[in-house]
Amino acid sequence: MSGSGKAKVPRATRIEVRVQPRASSNQVIGYRDGVLRVRVQASPIDGAANDALVRLLADEFGVARRQVRIVSGFGSRNKIVEVGP
Repeated sequence: MSGSGKAKVPRATRIEVRVQPRASSNQVIGYRDGVLRVRVQASPIDGAANDALVRLLADEFGVARRQVRIVSGFGSRNKIVEVGP
């Protein structure tokens, strides 16, 4: 998804996300089987990977961090994230 520009989210949207913590870089890989695949450098200890995910998705979608919320899957690689107003 990175590259040509930021995707704009007109209203709150829920997205299934699969997170790979402890990756070599922070990046959005793309969709696979309807799930957004994301890599973050942070480890999952003390919620660091969740925080990195929120920052990355906020930057990717061009919204404030407070507009990105993890709805479910706080302790899992598979999450439901809500993005938008």
